[in-house]
Amino acid sequence: MKTKIIYSPKCLEYGDDFHPENAERIGGAVAVLKKRDYEFITPFPASKNEILAAHSTGYIQAVKNGIARDADTPAYADIYEHAQLSAGAAILAAQTNNFSLMRPPGHHIGKNGAALGAATRGFCYFNNIAIAVKKLNKKTVIIDIDGHHGNGTQEIFLNDKKVTYISIHRNNVFPQTGSITCANCFNYPLPADCGAKIYFQTLTQALNDAQVKINKAEILAIDAGFDTHAGDLVSLGLETEDFFTLGKQIAALQKPTFFVAEGGYRGQLLGEDINAFLQGFET
Repeated sequence: MKTKIIYSPKCLEYGDDFHPENAERIGGAVAVLKKRDYEFITPFPASKNEILAAHSTGYIQAVKNGIARDADTPAYADIYEHAQLSAGAAILAAQTNNFSLMRPPGHHIGKNGAALGAATRGFCYFNNIAIAVKKLNKKTVIIDIDGHHGNGTQEIFLNDKKVTYISIHRNNVFPQTGSITCANCFNYPLPADCGAKIYFQTLTQALNDAQVKINKAEILAIDAGFDTHAGDLVSLGLETEDFFTLGKQIAALQKPTFFVAEGGYRGQLLGEDINAFLQGFET
């Protein structure tokens, strides 16, 4: 069955054109996927109680009041409502095994905001995938393919007996975390523009290292960032066809799977990469 795209055009209604995490990157991707005949589903906002599963009351209130702000993550007008909707889309993706294509992204946010000593929140307000995984309350393996380490997701799930976190990311970039494996959080930092051969060797190692956890998992949650594409923000030298291969490798794990968008900053190219990835997954 073809994966459906969970999306609302409301996620395009905030931000600045000059900011890397701008409306065009999602709008451009949506335009490509609509031409490829994906079915689109409209999400609904996460409730405060659903968000509380991953974040403190004080942090949620700070986002709502516009107090939570930094150089990378401004307090845009109505950002609380936008963040609620993005989190709700992730929950719906988890419940239906589909792909949430929304903004803002989320994997840099810990329980109380910026995680693991990072200076900023890295374009994120609520940790969408963490909220979705908490809502499901199943044995879950999160595979984070974004080019940045998901320091917030690691912080939230470190030592959680139900959740395993795997991240393959570029080293020596924001948030400067994920250099070592810690308990249930498996980290694989790679050099810039390392290319597909090294990337897939590392992915195979990561999946082998976590094989016992994967075998026991009830569901896979994919933090789907595509900023590893050659020339993107944290390039690992991958090309569109490599995302097809990546999708196939995740499908080979033969587990129910859902996807939550993270990075990928070149609009239409992001759409082509998502399409290739989902085609590989469905092959």
